Amino acid sequence: MPAALFLSFATRADAPFIENGRAGFVVSDIKYALADDAEKTGACPQGMSRNVEEIFALTAEGRRRKGESDEAYARRLNDGGKKLSTAPDGQNVCMNPEAAAPDPNFRTLRSTSIPIDGIDIDGVDSRADASTPQSCPHQDAVGKQGQRGVDNQFARVVGCSRSYQSTGQSNGYAIEMLTGAWGILISLDGVDDIRNDDSVEVGIHANADPIQLSPARVPLPYATYAMDQDPRFRAKTRGRIEDGVLTTEPVDVRFHTITNSLHMERAMNHARLQVTIAQDGSLSGYLAGYTPVETMYDYQFGYRNGKNAKGEPGPLPLRLGTGNGAARVLGYTCPGAYYALYDYADGDPDANGRCTSISTQYRIAAIPAFVVDVATGSVNDRLVDKAPAKQ
Repeated sequence: MPAALFLSFATRADAPFIENGRAGFVVSDIKYALADDAEKTGACPQGMSRNVEEIFALTAEGRRRKGESDEAYARRLNDGGKKLSTAPDGQNVCMNPEAAAPDPNFRTLRSTSIPIDGIDIDGVDSRADASTPQSCPHQDAVGKQGQRGVDNQFARVVGCSRSYQSTGQSNGYAIEMLTGAWGILISLDGVDDIRNDDSVEVGIHANADPIQLSPARVPLPYATYAMDQDPRFRAKTRGRIEDGVLTTEPVDVRFHTITNSLHMERAMNHARLQVTIAQDGSLSGYLAGYTPVETMYDYQFGYRNGKNAKGEPGPLPLRLGTGNGAARVLGYTCPGAYYALYDYADGDPDANGRCTSISTQYRIAAIPAFVVDVATGSVNDRLVDKAPAKQ
């Protein structure tokens, strides 16, 4: 096929992944957009965040005693860590982080000169000495390509946490997605041209079906997926395509997420997609918005509101064990994370002017899929009886 004819074909709405102006996609990869590793950038001159055992080890009581065996010292560190995980009133601080004081051992990325991955969500290059009706004073980041106004305060919160470095464990939640526990669908309607289109309808939905994988466990294109039938997990907005880049208007979105069999909700306010559409129908770019602080703390740090598969509160020992265990293994304290989220929160001010959400960005990739609006009885649709949402 002559190159000119191929280009004409690939820029119209009759591209292979578009049918009658409609296209569907399933997210095949997702991770937080963050800064480069602190070891490379020098972002954390005071060191990385510490967990309760590491903090206890720095005290006079926590120092290793002469002749103390490895086993005895490990047991004493564990006991000391448990004490630090308990508030003065006896409450567990992962379940009740507000019962403890802020933790000076929780380090954050304070430098404003270190590039952070992401996009400008609100169209404002915010400064630390100014606020808007929609935001609190904060300093936007400079992007990795030098762009200004990047809204990604969550990257500052976790920038000095070792589990959010490139070899860390906290950015591996896509594994649950690939096992079929949850997923994200994107739909386009009214597409006239995949290179330039003034207005398209965009749907962002929770996926009700397990993602289809090849024998090598690679997501397969052109599989069929159903939208979650719960209207809370479905969002529609408008978007435009310029030079092959789809950018959407803000919309509130909500997805499922599962950790250690605890079911939670990953919500974002004023979320935008900014993704490049490739000729093969794949998408790559950002899903960015503002995560309510209490929600972010729940699914990323504390797990205090985790539910079982029936939507009932998860067993308390499981929630306690998941929150405290994650903090110890991943190297932070629950109160440290909780207070840092509020310190850096930059969206949705309440009546008192305190911001209640924090800018958060995900790097995503998606592949072509057939997105249908039917009840399937699989994954999340089988949790509760839901009536189909009106279109």
